[in-house]
Amino acid sequence: MSTTQATRLLLALAIIIVAARLLGALARRLDQPPVIGEVLAGIALGPTLLHGTVSEAVFPTDIRPFLAALANLGVALFMFIVGLELDHALVRGRGRLASSVSISSIVLPFGLGALLSLYLIGNHPSRDPLGFALFMGAAMSVTAFPVLARILTDREMSHTLVGQVALTCAAVDDVLAWTMLATVVTVAGAAADQARLLLLVLPYLAVMFLVVRPLLRRVAAAQRAAGRLTSSTLAVVLAGVLLSAAATEAVGLHFIFGAFLFGVVMPREGGAALRAELLERVGQVSSVLLLPVFFIVAGLRVDLSAVGSTGLAELALILLVAIGGKFVGAYLAARANGLPARESGALATLMNTRGLTELVILNIGLQLTLLDTRLYSLMVVMAVLTTAMAGPLLRLLYPRRHYAAAAPVATASPG
Repeated sequence: MSTTQATRLLLALAIIIVAARLLGALARRLDQPPVIGEVLAGIALGPTLLHGTVSEAVFPTDIRPFLAALANLGVALFMFIVGLELDHALVRGRGRLASSVSISSIVLPFGLGALLSLYLIGNHPSRDPLGFALFMGAAMSVTAFPVLARILTDREMSHTLVGQVALTCAAVDDVLAWTMLATVVTVAGAAADQARLLLLVLPYLAVMFLVVRPLLRRVAAAQRAAGRLTSSTLAVVLAGVLLSAAATEAVGLHFIFGAFLFGVVMPREGGAALRAELLERVGQVSSVLLLPVFFIVAGLRVDLSAVGSTGLAELALILLVAIGGKFVGAYLAARANGLPARESGALATLMNTRGLTELVILNIGLQLTLLDTRLYSLMVVMAVLTTAMAGPLLRLLYPRRHYAAAAPVATASPG
């Protein structure tokens, strides 16, 4: 890296941090998740405005590979945090209601997304029609667990029945969504032979659950004995995340799966203190620096300057399928299990929250060339709108007075 490149990169990082914090704070003032403002910061600094003049001046081409590397690191740590936050007891504890809503809110939008791909492929040709159809189905099926959890906390809904069922469903949806995406990556044949991929994934999983998980229990025990998260423990965990991510990338899956699974295998019993400190320390670095870089890199690929009437029609169809599929699937399943109409509507609204999880999936689709830039841009708009609508719709369908006085629901216990 030359002196000029280093100077430009440091200036770009400073601009990214400031822009993300300012627009994130503005979004919070408008009762929106900060991620909305941060994504809009990325789009605003991209080629959509002023024909790319701003993006070329602030993020010249020669520093973009460095930004992309930092963005990948941010996504890896984000996926580790998602896996770390996945509450196994919560997933097991909600019974038929959560299972029905989860499956219905995945199956219906997945099917509608696959059908929509038959129309979209005419304007967005793909080298792999099957992979394109599966990808569109998976992209329509996403619920962002971290953003949903933040919305529930902000609205003091975390301990209501609707809140806990929504968290459970989002956790299940996360697992199903990443499983579907892994299938898409496999079908698309990304960087690896299919037979070799299948042969290597199984030993990797065995090592993670039979070797790495017991070792992490020892790490958690050492942390408990020390009474705090030591730098050595943090180094071991971060190295483990990166090694796991590298392993899945090497066998032909995307690195996000390795990072996510490392978070999943972190010990729950006896590891609460370790998880809490990791979430705080890793989460701060990720949210303040690395994820904003990801938003900028993602925004640099969004170009809405020449959408046109055809693009607007496609966006309308994408929104109809994304919102309608999730809402109808979740609402009907909730009603079928005896949940009142108002609570069912609130649950269906929450399941439409896509957030950063959707952006991660869309960027993978772009990397696999399953999406072109025009369709990617439209899908990013869908991700932003479906996340932004959650707050206003909840205020309309499920005002605070309907649950503020209700007794909190006890968190499900393991087993």
